[in-house]
Amino acid sequence: MNANDTSLFNVNVSIVHPEYFFIAGLTGVPYSHYYYIFLFCTYIIAVIGNCTVLLIIAFDRSLHSPKFIGVFNLALADFGETNALIPNMMRTFVFESQYISYNACLANMFFVFFFGTMQCFTLVVLAYDRFVAICLPLRYHNIVTNTVMSLICSAVWAFNAFLVTLTVYFISRLSMCKSNVIQSFFCDHGPVFRLACNDNSINFFLAKLNTGLYLIAPLMLMVLSYLGIFLALTKITTWEGRLKALKTCVSHLLLVASLFLPIICIYLIALTTSLSPNARIISATLAYATPPMLNPIIYVLNTAEIKNLIRKVFKNRSVPI
Repeated sequence: MNANDTSLFNVNVSIVHPEYFFIAGLTGVPYSHYYYIFLFCTYIIAVIGNCTVLLIIAFDRSLHSPKFIGVFNLALADFGETNALIPNMMRTFVFESQYISYNACLANMFFVFFFGTMQCFTLVVLAYDRFVAICLPLRYHNIVTNTVMSLICSAVWAFNAFLVTLTVYFISRLSMCKSNVIQSFFCDHGPVFRLACNDNSINFFLAKLNTGLYLIAPLMLMVLSYLGIFLALTKITTWEGRLKALKTCVSHLLLVASLFLPIICIYLIALTTSLSPNARIISATLAYATPPMLNPIIYVLNTAEIKNLIRKVFKNRSVPI
């Protein structure tokens, strides 16, 4: 064995992985069983709602349009994030199974972040769709086609998979010799990499990069798109025309508010006041769990195409044979 092989062997030996992690979040919360009932109801509504949206868009050819390709991807991300997060939380805290194996922890981290961050990126894609539809209405069908929207969504999924995989990979290069207790409600990236006793500077950099890419950048892009939309609305001469154009953005604005407002509030509260660990964790779980439940409800209640389709289905069923 030469010197290079020996040094490589020593580097590999120095990386210490615990057999298990202990998920400590939501431990000792009073009346926590009521909160778990709420989470279970949230999960059921989110799964049924997003499955309904996925099936409606998949099987109704009239909804095979660029806008609904974006909505389909959002519902898929919501469905994945709900299933990656809530069942594991219920298993961990309701059945007091708070130990999770090292590999299962990394898998949990990957899927929660992968689908959660896809929600942010998909909202940017939907903002782009609304921007072109209102600012360039005569060129919309040439610019935003089904093919273009499918390519954009595919590129977003691929880029997101690469970045989240990279983030999780560098977690695997850390030695966890400080502790195996994760102060969160799932295998959260920040609480995990802070357990390392070797250099975690690249993990810290990736945490900041992910915050910039998945929180700050999407918000800035959507603010810019809506500034362009409001500027275009001022050029419409009638209030009826302005309201009609703005109405097509209501669903998207509600989706943005349901996803980003809770996260922003948590960041602001954490910066200005000292939250107890349980209060912080409960706030974070609500920020993760409620948008996938609200998104399909928002689209069903605020999208004329889906409402008309549902009315048609019920009307046909009410007709006697």
